[in-house]
Amino acid sequence: MKRPSLCILAAAAALAAATPLQAQTPPPPAAADPLKAPTFGAWGVDLSGRNTAVKPGDDFNAYGNGAFLDALKIPPDRTGWGATYMISELSENQVHAILEDLAKTAGPQPTTNPAKAAAFYASFMDEARANALGARPLQADLAKIKAANSREALATLMGEAAVNFQSALFGLYIDADPKAPDRYAVNVVQSGLGLPDRDYYLQPSFAEKKAKYETYVADMLKLVDWPDPAGAAKAVVAYETAIARDSWSRAERRDPEKTYNPMTPAALQGYAPGFPWAAFLKGAEVGGVGQVIVNENTAFPKLAKTFAETPVPTLQAWAAFHLADNAAAYLSEPFVQTRFAFRSKELSGVEAQRERWKRAVAVVDGAMGEAVGQAYVDRYFPPEAKAKIDALVNDLKTALGRRIDGLAWMSAATKAEARKKLANFTTKIGYPDKWKDYSALTVRADDLYGNVERATAWDWRRQVARLDQPVDRSEWYMTPQTVNAYYNPVMNEVVFPAAILQAPYFSTSADPAVNYGAIGAVIGHEITHGFDDEGRKTDGEGRLRNWWTPEDAKKFEDAAKVLGIQYSSYEPVPGAKINGDLTMGENIADLGGLLVALDAYHLSLGGKPAPVIDGLTGDQRFFLAFAQSWRDKRRDEAVRQQLVSDPHSPEAFRVNGVVRNVDAWYAAFDIKPGDKLYLAPGDRARIW
Repeated sequence: MKRPSLCILAAAAALAAATPLQAQTPPPPAAADPLKAPTFGAWGVDLSGRNTAVKPGDDFNAYGNGAFLDALKIPPDRTGWGATYMISELSENQVHAILEDLAKTAGPQPTTNPAKAAAFYASFMDEARANALGARPLQADLAKIKAANSREALATLMGEAAVNFQSALFGLYIDADPKAPDRYAVNVVQSGLGLPDRDYYLQPSFAEKKAKYETYVADMLKLVDWPDPAGAAKAVVAYETAIARDSWSRAERRDPEKTYNPMTPAALQGYAPGFPWAAFLKGAEVGGVGQVIVNENTAFPKLAKTFAETPVPTLQAWAAFHLADNAAAYLSEPFVQTRFAFRSKELSGVEAQRERWKRAVAVVDGAMGEAVGQAYVDRYFPPEAKAKIDALVNDLKTALGRRIDGLAWMSAATKAEARKKLANFTTKIGYPDKWKDYSALTVRADDLYGNVERATAWDWRRQVARLDQPVDRSEWYMTPQTVNAYYNPVMNEVVFPAAILQAPYFSTSADPAVNYGAIGAVIGHEITHGFDDEGRKTDGEGRLRNWWTPEDAKKFEDAAKVLGIQYSSYEPVPGAKINGDLTMGENIADLGGLLVALDAYHLSLGGKPAPVIDGLTGDQRFFLAFAQSWRDKRRDEAVRQQLVSDPHSPEAFRVNGVVRNVDAWYAAFDIKPGDKLYLAPGDRARIW
């Protein structure tokens, strides 16, 4: 895409006509309140966090965040630390305070949503009871595995993974049908691996992790008194290695057209005959469905064949290990510590176990987060924040519409469809209009294992019960206290929970340039997901449909390849590069989001020049706020895991990899040829 010259001229005019304001002195530092968002300088950016010895054009992330990152120490119980982690901890502290308050009034037989959340929290906090019980909570589920001496019985147990702690070779989920988004469909996906990604089994660089995983499998089997744990572990890892070879890569799984393969259960049995599909679906309580959507279709016959050829005792050992692994966090200390030593310390480099109350908050949030979310919104989300975000979102949608109109490479026919999709976007801000009802969920303060299992079953059965009902477009897939956001293609919606709508992303008192550069880029990112390499394949109704002319689709793909090649050259840790195909959608959304946010910021000025504050122009403050929103760093082991299992690029490259493709950034900071991040205009990725 050729950037509209109007945007470049507007930015240049704003810089030339900007009038300086008196520099503002930050207030003296005060003791941090664990229940309040921190402040960032006097107008939204922590200028002391910069490293001005670094040229912006050599490393903009270091220029904007270098002093902060150099001084940053990752807490021993974390995989990383920085702005995102800190605001997540703030939300965690706030939810903790809510649960502690609720616990004071909850009775022994909770019936209301808040009381059930408090009882769930109390059950996790009762460490003495968990230690006294040891492995006893597992025994009933373990007995089922020992009794499952046929492949059909094992497939039934795998189906039951939808309602308990078991695991399955194939995963199930229920969502709107991508080609008929007004109805729900059952989806079947590849699964079965215990390591973070298939690469851990197949790539020599992960051989040491794979060997230690085998030891971990043996250790878990010992804890449940499984016969010959070392021999069983060897067989389990060999089985999972075969699963990995049969499985699609994460990059392959990103294509929504390739993963849409509807079949009847009978047709699936004929397509992948080595696996007892009827028993599996019956175990998951969806045996009566007339159709399932098979995702990684060409992998299924291979996975089924491997299942059919693997000895039943190996499949039982595999099931026993995964049962213990899935449940370990809710059992006695030997289970908890064994799991931590491998999954957190070995795989991610974490040095210390998180405090129990923090783990309790996470469990309650995952199981019945909306029960806590109502109280969270009442305490911590001011109505004026929602109003300001509404206005900001409208500016961003206007900006993207103008960018679509100005695309030199896109035909009028495709532009009309893109405009129609943008017009149909739904925006959800802060919290849901309708809260989940947990009245059918039984929670007991003395039964942690049972609470987690019942919550899993409750949620699955809630979804199964509505298979024949219209799609609930009011539903949220994140809680209000979650520091994140998402785009849902089948709903064509962008969703921004309350917790992310605070500093450093957003503040009602921040300079507008800061809000547009931080939360504006986040909102723009999610909107752009509707037009990334995956999102562009659905239309304004959320339907999987090709609305592009062949010529326009080819031009889009060629432009995206430019970005993919750039990112595939980046090496965050020695010997490990970013996978430009895996991260393509997120990289497109990062770039498009920043461009749209910048245009929206310029629109918000109403034709007036942006003020200069502390010697910084509006565009400079915008880009610094964008960089500040990513001032995080992770442990090397966590980065290595991220590079093979996460579609997001590491944080530093979500700054440097983006700005070097933005013309206005070059103008704002006088970036010249010879600077390390400099790209000639013809080499910059131009998509949206």
